[in-house]
Amino acid sequence: MSDRAVFVTGAGAGIGRAIAHRFAAEGWTVGLYDIDAAAVRAVADEIGGPTITGGFDVTEPEGWRTALAGFTAATGRLDVLVNNAGILVSGAFAEIPLEAQHRVIDVNVNGVLNGCHCALPYLRATAGSRVVNLASASALYGQPGLAAYAASKAAVRSLTEALDLEWRRYGIGVADVLPLFVATHMVEEVNRGADSAKSLGVHLTPADVADQVWQAATRTRAYDPHRLVGWQTKLLNAGMTLSPGWLNRLVVGRLSNADALGSDR
Repeated sequence: MSDRAVFVTGAGAGIGRAIAHRFAAEGWTVGLYDIDAAAVRAVADEIGGPTITGGFDVTEPEGWRTALAGFTAATGRLDVLVNNAGILVSGAFAEIPLEAQHRVIDVNVNGVLNGCHCALPYLRATAGSRVVNLASASALYGQPGLAAYAASKAAVRSLTEALDLEWRRYGIGVADVLPLFVATHMVEEVNRGADSAKSLGVHLTPADVADQVWQAATRTRAYDPHRLVGWQTKLLNAGMTLSPGWLNRLVVGRLSNADALGSDR
């Protein structure tokens, strides 16, 4: 085991896999966790360094408790928790089954709530610990075709802000990263039911996001817990900050081709 330890959810593929590789390259002990236990074992084999793997569903608190207890028993510490696990469904809001939308909220919001709550005792016991949550540029303004997903990431953004202030008395930093579209399998689902990725293009790789997670985990930035990933996200954020609400609404509507969503059009 190394003297620094990171616990990463959703580490079986995509951004989570890249995050695990990034921390392993820096010599950390990496905990790789996913609902697909076989996938994280395969990623651990790729890494080849000190790793711990496990499978659980982030929506289940008991799964969190068991995984964190096992991880910290082996490492003796929890320096960084990365809440990366997330899912997405796309399409017209009225045409997506409620069960699918509830699952998005459960994984993306309750999964992060569970992780933060269950990990707190271990974070408090490790000096200089941090939490990094995966949010999204969709948290900047609600996205037609990605309504539940955007809402979930806005919730993660707000939770990050609250806990960053609330937990500073413990010496725990809380940050999030907000990428736009990333070249993973999730973009395929975006393209099935929303036009925003087609309008803006996909210019980020999982490694780009992993680098920002690394920066958020290792460099304290007390003035702002949010890290915008990529020039497009920074440009969109600047525009929305400076522009009136009506203009932001107009731009988002056109980029997402909102009026064309749904079978009744």
